[in-house]
Amino acid sequence: PFILLFFLYLIACIVSNRHYKRWSYLRIFYWALGILCMATIAVGPLAKSVHKDFTAHMFGHLLLGMVAPLLILLSAPMTLFLRTLRVKQARFITKMLKSFPLRVICDPLIASLLNVGGLWLLYTTNLYSQMHQNILLYLFIHLHVFIAGYVYTAAFIYIDPIPHRTSYMYRAIIMIISMASHGVLSKYLYAHPPYGVTTTQAEIGGMIMYYGGDIVDIILIYIFCLQWYKSTKVKSNLVKQVNI
Repeated sequence: PFILLFFLYLIACIVSNRHYKRWSYLRIFYWALGILCMATIAVGPLAKSVHKDFTAHMFGHLLLGMVAPLLILLSAPMTLFLRTLRVKQARFITKMLKSFPLRVICDPLIASLLNVGGLWLLYTTNLYSQMHQNILLYLFIHLHVFIAGYVYTAAFIYIDPIPHRTSYMYRAIIMIISMASHGVLSKYLYAHPPYGVTTTQAEIGGMIMYYGGDIVDIILIYIFCLQWYKSTKVKSNLVKQVNI
């Protein structure tokens, strides 16, 4: 499925390039790298280790829930998808994106609750141990981790078309709170290992979650602040033109 996703993106690029400006090779690179991060959780040595090693699991959490969503978002898949559709079909998809349920889910506050709140539920209950005993629960949780991570990232930095935009100040406040909550959870895991996890693995896993999460957060903050700066600069130029 990961190889299929990669080639579907390439096919979409070919179709899009026939009618519009050539699609960025950098975005293709982001998509490939994001798919690779997702694939490491399903195939390879890391995928085998996550079942019995909490340290490996936490590496997987970073790749699937933070790194992959950011890379996939930077590849602008929705923009590319809309470029491959006919006008009527694109309008239908755009109308769906403007629906009330998506407006609620894509709100930074709700997206943060789904993302960070889901992690608190996973690691502070028996859900973590149960997921390794039930394959359907295991798949569902991993799917949730990625989707929640993607929606969370898309709620703060606007790469694809976003019908329901919120102010930079509102997003900044929610971002600070959500990132702090993620950091508190990592410290909590350091002192309170999940059921079935040794103290040593919990300490290493907590540090991976804390410092690894910080690295991704810094990139997210940089992109967010850059977009805010550009937006302010554009508004400032418009004001100058009006005054002139």
